[in-house]
Amino acid sequence: MDFSDPDAPHNDGQSKIIKHEDAAPDGAGHYRELHNFARSRTGDTVLAEDLVQETYLRAVNSDSSELRNMRAFLFRILNNLVTDHFRKLRRTRERFSTAEVPDIAADTQNAEDQLIARQRLKILQEAIDELPPRCRECFILRRFDELSHAEIATRMNITRSAVEKHLAAAMAHCTRRMRERG
Repeated sequence: MDFSDPDAPHNDGQSKIIKHEDAAPDGAGHYRELHNFARSRTGDTVLAEDLVQETYLRAVNSDSSELRNMRAFLFRILNNLVTDHFRKLRRTRERFSTAEVPDIAADTQNAEDQLIARQRLKILQEAIDELPPRCRECFILRRFDELSHAEIATRMNITRSAVEKHLAAAMAHCTRRMRERG
């Protein structure tokens, strides 16, 4: 990759061309070599480019002022990144390969269970809808929002005793409906 040097004097209207490796600071001249290494290890050109970019980013952000061999430093970073990439890939594969494969017979049972659960849920929803408004609100705050009796009393501006009475009435009504229809 070539860049024109904007500060260079112009000779006969032409800009001086500087090679990327020549213009790059500390070690950037190893780009092709690093890229080839990463591509040979990963087999993926795009991944190799990403890993080399990450290598340079880490090198720039490190304290490399006293390094004697920038090339070796860059290759060490890149090698570590390649190793990390394959570790992550292996962990992901292990996670998915150990996942349970669903059993077709179990799916049939699960489908039946799901149908029964949906029917019971519908009956419960109807029972909740039949409750008086304050009783329904109290029940929903307790069972679905998981608020404590004190929190419900504060929110509804009623006593804790009233909360307990509403909850008892709601539970009795829902239990009765579930027995009748379920």
